[in-house]
Parts: sequence; structure tokens; C-alpha cells
Amino acid sequence: MTEIETPRPIWVDQPARFSDLLADLQRQVLIAVDTESNSLHAYREQVCLIQFSTFTHDYLLDPLAGLDLSPLGEMFADPGREKIFHAAEYDVICLRRDFGFDFQNIFDTMQAARILGREKVGLGDLLEVEFGFHLDKHNQKADWGQRPLDPSMQSYACLDTHYLIRLRERMAEGLEQARLLPLAQEDFRRVSCSTAAENQQPLYQQVSGYHELNPRQLAVLEALSAYRDRRARSANRPHFKILGNAALLAIARACPRSQPDLQKTAALNPRLMERHATGVLQAVEKGLRAPEIHLPHHQRPDQRYLNRLDRLKTWRKQTAEKMKVLSDVVLPRDILEGVAGANPQTLPDLQKIMESVPWRFSHFGVEILTVIKEKS
Repeated sequence: MTEIETPRPIWVDQPARFSDLLADLQRQVLIAVDTESNSLHAYREQVCLIQFSTFTHDYLLDPLAGLDLSPLGEMFADPGREKIFHAAEYDVICLRRDFGFDFQNIFDTMQAARILGREKVGLGDLLEVEFGFHLDKHNQKADWGQRPLDPSMQSYACLDTHYLIRLRERMAEGLEQARLLPLAQEDFRRVSCSTAAENQQPLYQQVSGYHELNPRQLAVLEALSAYRDRRARSANRPHFKILGNAALLAIARACPRSQPDLQKTAALNPRLMERHATGVLQAVEKGLRAPEIHLPHHQRPDQRYLNRLDRLKTWRKQTAEKMKVLSDVVLPRDILEGVAGANPQTLPDLQKIMESVPWRFSHFGVEILTVIKEKS
């Protein structure tokens, strides 16, 4: 196994260097892209670094330097230039959220590996298999919003794109040999449309285990979650670095009214007790006075729908075993549930539901319709 040589990237934080980067990208038909965000270190994450690699150069673009990045939008939306990502969905979501970019013609090396039936699809795993390189991921959870950026972090970030063009060539060759490139391109198009889900849920629903609480405890949990959110926003820290979900859940269960009662929950260590005891107890009191929160009652789906869904899942699993891939490669979950819910009875009706996955419709449409029409 070979340690990857550390490339020397070009740091881009000045208008002149940004112009040089744009000029280089405009000459390319294959461009490797990655991003680094600060989700583990800030209240509201943002893209803190954008990496680009071409056949000859590696670039680290600093989005925090005050540059106008809008000229990159034309490149990302250009169908004549292929943008290569590994695990593209998160990068696409972040770049669209922060800068409004739209995307056409992407290649996702992770999704390509999944379609090829690879068991390990992480970038480090693929580089080891394809090139015998070992990729050190020790900076994976680093704070990418810090400046200046440590040289070791710059080298680490650069390696996420440095070999992507070569990896893309290997993956594309495998897809073509397996006659699965159209299937991959179908998924690449779906990923290019990814957007961040609007989070309008109550704060208490961000705490795993909230279903176990009674209506009064839920009201307390909501007040505790609101307290944590205010502290996190003020400190520009993620929620978990203020108070963990397990602590909030334990306090909501116990509803302590005093510091001795709060200590008995063992939810907060001495440092957190000193920092948050007063605010937490005030939140508990607020929750005890607030209206109870009753979880909405979700009506059980129609049994005929559940039967169709089970039959489709069984077919999908069997087909995936034949193809030696994961089940969602055969049919993504949203399409599966959409077909089961719509209950199409003709191929044209099924085609409308599967319009975003035409390869799958042409290869599996008849089988899917047969499964839909089976009697339980």
C-alpha cells in the first residue's frame, strides 16, 4: 500500500487568483469538486472551502474571503463540463443553499461504485482498491472555518479531489463494460437536483426518543430545546456542543424543580451544571406551565397499499441479489413508495410515476406492473 504524495494546491483568496482559477476551469471538460463545511463547529453550517482539481492543478478556494463567487454558477450549470464529486448529494445541497448554484452534468464516483456492486464505497476504500493508495482521514472532523488554514488541512482537503478524475475514468470504464452507465447517469441527474429539506418541525423533534415522553414531558422537552437553541445561536455553536440530546431527554423525563433534583438526574456533569443549571431549571418551569404537547395521530396506511409495498420490496430485493447491488440501486425508495401509493394499472401510468428514472422504467417497468397487479 502506497502513501499518497501530498500535492501542493493553489490557495485562492484574492480576485487575481480567482480569475486565474476561472480561466483554467473554462478550459476543462472534466473538473473534480469537493467542499468542506463547519457543521460540527457552528450553529448554522456554511461552506468554508471549495476544492477543484483539473488534470494539471489543484485549487483551494476560500469562500470566506469575501470574493464574488457567482461566476462559478455558469460552470456548475454548464452541460458541456462534467463536474466530478464523491458522494455528491451533500456538496450539491450545500453549494445550492449557500450560493444558489444549479447543476448539470455531474459524475458521482460513490454512486458509480454502488451501481458496480462495490462493498466499500468510501473515497479512501476506492483509492486503495484502484490505485493502492492510503488516504489519511484524520482531519475529517476539523474546523474548516478557522483561518489561517493549517497546511496539513490544506493538503488533506486537496487529496479529496486530486485523484477524482482518475477514479472517475476507472468507474466510467466499469459502468460501460457492465452496460450500466445510463443507469448511473440517471442517478447523477437525480443527485444534481438535490435541495436542503426545509426544517419546520418543532425543536423537540430533533431529540431522538421524544416519542417515549408523555404530553407534559414533551412540553418540558420543547422548552429545554428552545433554551439550548438560544444558547447555541448566541455562541455560534452546534446544538450538541451546548447540551446533548440524551441530557435533554433525561431532564424532560424527570422534570426537576431544584438543583438537587437536577443533580439526581445525572444528566449534567459539574461543568455543565455550573453553566446551565439556572437556565435549564427555568426552562423546566416554563415547560410545566405551557400547554401539553400531544403527538399527532398518524393513521395507519391502507392495507392494500402495504401489501403492494411489501410485494415491491420483495421483488426489489430479489432483483438486487441477481444484480449483486443494494436494493435502492434497483429502485430508489421514493420511487418505490410512489409506485405503491399510486397503484398504476397501465404502463403509461407507471411511466409518468417513473419519469425521473427512465432507464429503470425501460428495464423493469413490465415486471413492476406485474408485481403491482398481483393478488395478495
